[in-house]
Amino acid sequence: MKSAPPVAVPNRAALLTVTCLGQFMVLLDNTIVSAALPDMQERLQTQLTGLQWIVDAYVLLVAMLLLSGGVFADRFGRKRMYLAGVVVFTAASVLCAAAPSIGWLIVGRVLQGVGAAALSPASLTLLAAAYPVPQERVKAIGLWAGFSGIGLAAGPVAGGVLVEAFGWPAIFLVNVPVGAVLLVAGLRVLDESRNPSAPAIDVPGTVLSVLGVGALTYGLIEGGSRGWTSPVILSSFAAAAVILAVFVLVEGRVSAPMLPLRLFRQRLFTVSNTAMIVVGFALMGSSFFFSQFFVYVQGSSILRAGVQTLPATLAMVIISPFAGRFAARYGFRIMVTIGLTLAGLGLLALGFVHADTGYANVWWRLAVIGIGFALTMSPLTGAAIQSVSPQEGGLASGVSSTTRQIGAVLGVALLGAVVRTRESGGATFEEGLNSAFVVAGAVTLATAVFTGLWLIRSNEPSRPASPAPRGHENTTSH
Repeated sequence: MKSAPPVAVPNRAALLTVTCLGQFMVLLDNTIVSAALPDMQERLQTQLTGLQWIVDAYVLLVAMLLLSGGVFADRFGRKRMYLAGVVVFTAASVLCAAAPSIGWLIVGRVLQGVGAAALSPASLTLLAAAYPVPQERVKAIGLWAGFSGIGLAAGPVAGGVLVEAFGWPAIFLVNVPVGAVLLVAGLRVLDESRNPSAPAIDVPGTVLSVLGVGALTYGLIEGGSRGWTSPVILSSFAAAAVILAVFVLVEGRVSAPMLPLRLFRQRLFTVSNTAMIVVGFALMGSSFFFSQFFVYVQGSSILRAGVQTLPATLAMVIISPFAGRFAARYGFRIMVTIGLTLAGLGLLALGFVHADTGYANVWWRLAVIGIGFALTMSPLTGAAIQSVSPQEGGLASGVSSTTRQIGAVLGVALLGAVVRTRESGGATFEEGLNSAFVVAGAVTLATAVFTGLWLIRSNEPSRPASPAPRGHENTTSH
């Protein structure tokens, strides 16, 4: 009996191109939107609350659907889920670009989040299935992760150029030709694959997680404008508490939960994911204000502001590939503690910049922040993976990415609330930003101490494990 012929190299090269380009498009959308926020605020006549929803509507859906997206891809077909994600993301980009109001733009961003949550995990599982040899798979995933980094780094500059030339709708329209190419190429070069033993889809858990975190986010974002003691805000916090409590009960009883609570019995897993929430909180919450600081406080153009924010993203892209090697040599605890400490100090330093602070005294603060978080994220993901069995490595990696996204949702909401609360007390926008950066830095430094001490007690492994194919550690991180 003849064995099946090997997959043709040209087909695998085309698959690698298609999957990497899809991930590039998703990651580009994270940072390109941040660069366009000042223009959106002016043209859509919205306040800080509206800008928070533009960002959080997307991140919230990605955070809550990411784990389910991987399960959907395994059960219903990775090619089918990838192409469905491309279609939804592209169509949502058109809706965003054509949005006549802030409400329609937020709807478009929600749909973009749904598309990204389907596209991103499917792209990685397609890649893993096409490269069964471990050494080849590592190289392919390395290229996939590299494109993720390029997407993050290109966002601020691309956003600045497009907004200056055409206005904010252009940052969404740029996804349309990319999506069209991905759809046509994907139909031709991708092969369908499934996992027959994939777990059942946890629909109740997915719905409850979206509703619970969504209610919490609503209270945090709207509390500053509606009043923290208003009935609507108090009701949203109460609803969030009840729904999330029900979510915990449901996840503890269903046979295939989207978030297996038993994993959190491992101290190393719990500590690493707690720290990852803070990483998302401080990184996304602070970077939400980077372009606004340069435009509104220092008077930069949108294009110049996009370039000025580059030190943070470039530092992350450059340092991230080495973070795992450093953790393998020196251990998780040392790298996470050093990384969080650097990031916290950088954020605290950023809290003392003003309108007349020269850029030569600003860029290094952004670079320190980027270096710190780059040194932190990969070791934290590795610690989470190492704390579970090899069969659950992909799930652990996905949970790590999800917790970071939840932190990002809360960071944009909470640090925005800090700025609004300071302004309502008579402070300037500049003073509000300074307070937000200081809060982010203080929380990050406190987490450095907490994580360092607890990882000592967690019997941390000496070397990190390699991420399993289902991992999403590079998904929509910024």
